Amino acid sequence: MSFPFDQSVAWRPDPAAVADTNLARFWRAQGLASYADLQAWALADVGRFWDAAIADLGLQFETPYAQVLDASAGIERPQWLVGGRMNIVHNLLDRYAGTPTAARDAIRYESEDGETVTMTYAELSDAVGVCAAGLRAYGLGAGHAVGLLMPMTPELVVAFLAVCKIGGVVLPLFSGYGADAVAQRLADGGAVALVVSDGLPRRGRAVPLKPVADAALAQVPGVTRVFVHNRMGPDALGGAPPMTPGRDIPWSDLVAVGRRAVATDPASARTESTSAEAPVMLIYTSGTTGRPKGAVHTHGGFPVKAAQDLRLPMDVRPGDAVWWMSDMGWMMGPWLVFGTLLCGATMVLYDGAPDAAVGGGTDPGRVWGVCARHGVTLFGLSPSLVRSLMPHGAAPLRAHDLSALRAIGSTGSPWDPESWRWTFETVLGSSRPILNYSGGTEISGGIVCGTFVEPVKPCGFPGPVVGMDADVVADDGQPVREAVGELILRQPWIGMTRGFHTAPADDPLESEARYRDAYWTRHAGVWTHGDFAAVDADGQWFILGRSDDTIKVAGKRLGPAEAENAIVADERVAEAAAVGVPDDVKGEALVLFARLASGAEESEDLRAELSARVAGALGKALTPKAVYFVDALPRTRNAKVMHRVIRAAHTGGDLGNLTALEDPAAVEAIRAAR
Repeated sequence: MSFPFDQSVAWRPDPAAVADTNLARFWRAQGLASYADLQAWALADVGRFWDAAIADLGLQFETPYAQVLDASAGIERPQWLVGGRMNIVHNLLDRYAGTPTAARDAIRYESEDGETVTMTYAELSDAVGVCAAGLRAYGLGAGHAVGLLMPMTPELVVAFLAVCKIGGVVLPLFSGYGADAVAQRLADGGAVALVVSDGLPRRGRAVPLKPVADAALAQVPGVTRVFVHNRMGPDALGGAPPMTPGRDIPWSDLVAVGRRAVATDPASARTESTSAEAPVMLIYTSGTTGRPKGAVHTHGGFPVKAAQDLRLPMDVRPGDAVWWMSDMGWMMGPWLVFGTLLCGATMVLYDGAPDAAVGGGTDPGRVWGVCARHGVTLFGLSPSLVRSLMPHGAAPLRAHDLSALRAIGSTGSPWDPESWRWTFETVLGSSRPILNYSGGTEISGGIVCGTFVEPVKPCGFPGPVVGMDADVVADDGQPVREAVGELILRQPWIGMTRGFHTAPADDPLESEARYRDAYWTRHAGVWTHGDFAAVDADGQWFILGRSDDTIKVAGKRLGPAEAENAIVADERVAEAAAVGVPDDVKGEALVLFARLASGAEESEDLRAELSARVAGALGKALTPKAVYFVDALPRTRNAKVMHRVIRAAHTGGDLGNLTALEDPAAVEAIRAAR
């Protein structure tokens, strides 16, 4: 295998700064001398580690757990926080009452049109209590699944936390989904209510959202309450959305009812008593075939893992401001809410297109302006966003004061070296780290992550998140180094999904079989994550894309990122996707789809040059069979390129589940490529 990355160290931490990190304080509290000692200590007894992590976060329990981890039933079905009772909202909000944190900003929000809102912890707690009382007044309570179909506004966070507070189950939905995708998830999750915005902004225009919900709900009769948030207003949308009598309730009415309830009976705003292992969220993975899988997460699972990842590897502290560009339907949305509040930090929300100018038009510096205006200390983005900003150069970001920024976080898709270098050098001045982060919805956060205490190589990860017993193995299950293999986990962690949700019409045994087949059958006794990874001679990790996207040319295994990075090194290529297609001689042949940068022109000479560039980087045996030029690449709404869809569209195969697809026209672009 040849690494498609620069193997030199780009950033090294200052020893004095290391000593002041949350990680260093944590390992010293365990009587350890170094991060390496901490990693070994954590994996020697993962239950002991998570017990210490919970104490480090200061979590409070109504009833303490008798045992942090009981793995007697096997790694696939561990029991966590045995006997413990705790509603996570107590730790997110209630425990801060009367403390200095209550006066700190919990939310800083900016809309596409420039409106800003801040909410302190005390204000957020009051708003969540009122909303919870309103939900109860409308008949909702413990165990009820409530869908959320809204852009990233403070009201979304209020609704999210209120559902948790009453003991309900949050079912977050991507705000860009079509009606069928919404209906499928609401029905599968057994939702009885939905909170929806009337619309959302995108580059100065109003995109209706309530009609999408109405079309979806025609297929889901079990949803009997719909709370409609007036985000855009009738003027922007060309009229108020239709309201179904007896079902649809304005958000303002929900709040008014909640206020009256609290005034009459303060207990109506109480935080419901729940088991620490009670379900708190049902979040759907997009899947490749069949219907999406509903990952079940608990009060003591997902939030704890999210907060631990922010607090330890990412060094988030009280007073830090974290903006991770996301939607609540992608796991990084709930991760941001749970993680920042448990850390006593501030979440930054932005509701709009990343390059939208206030008042209309485009502004390639908008994201940097948001960072500057709200004092962002950790900014999470995807490499695809960087690739869209790079052609504008440094001027848009130089116009803003980014001195508060301590690090850039990255997730969603693999880096290419050029984009990584631009971010590190131009945005961070080569003096602050990129915290590369990779995991998944079922993980509740990261498997591998950058830290403030270890050196960083371009596009790489210093190693697994502390407490995650990760490895890279060959087809026979044996560990490999300096070679491509499968990313696995050998021990359980507190954030692992408690399985796939059993839909009302499903057989529970079928759901259990789906869960085990997804992660536990490829290599016996270990979680196989489905990512293609490698570890170099220095112990630096690299994620090379989904392992089901692996390309095998004449027996040589190739990760898509290797070929893609070779071709995007040419400044005329904005982005690329590599797939394997059937070949009578080699079994599979490499095919590349390239979207050219602005100003670059398609030509046979360019096609030949790009093919030669890949052959030069990877070897003649891996010379592409073809290079195609396209206007767009199929990707999910959280920016991941859908390699399986590209392969299927090009070869005429089954496209599979397309509910996560951002732009259907991109599929036609692949089919039309020549």
